[in-house]
Amino acid sequence: MPAGYRVEYGGQFESEQSASQRLSLMGIGVIAGLFMLLVLAFGRPRDALLIMLNLPLALIGGVAGVYLAGGVLSVASMIGFITLFGIATRNGIMLVSHIHHLMKEEGVTDFREAVERGARERLIPILMTAMAAGLALIPLALGGGKAGSEIQTPMAIVILCGLMTSTLLNMVVVPTMYLKYGRPDGTALT
Repeated sequence: MPAGYRVEYGGQFESEQSASQRLSLMGIGVIAGLFMLLVLAFGRPRDALLIMLNLPLALIGGVAGVYLAGGVLSVASMIGFITLFGIATRNGIMLVSHIHHLMKEEGVTDFREAVERGARERLIPILMTAMAAGLALIPLALGGGKAGSEIQTPMAIVILCGLMTSTLLNMVVVPTMYLKYGRPDGTALT
């Protein structure tokens, strides 16, 4: 370039870059706040971490969704990830709180039985909520070439793909990890 000239990006590119930075910072803050709320709700950081194990499980499908949507991480995709993380966390809360309920309220004394029974009994409710959200997102995910769907389609694809992996892996990985790390001292949960 000749002396005195420079390239400067503005407009939509600049706006999207600024929004992406803000969303990234807010996402980190939300995850930290979510962890603190889970510790307060369950009384143990270990349970909060086991519930938050759903986030990387959802991330697997969400990243695949970004790839399927063209490989561009847009603001819409990032909003999809935030939504997906909320749904995945809710699934983990349903599972862990039911295990606690079985041991405290229903008198299940064998920890392994409580985890296995909790996973079995929460399978249908978790699948139903994930399927309801997923079925609602299919028209948005398939409407990619239509006017006005520039935001909805990438967001829907990220949520839909992430829901598939997090729901399936939640019912295998979280109970397995809960069996291994859920009880620090060998006694029943209090």
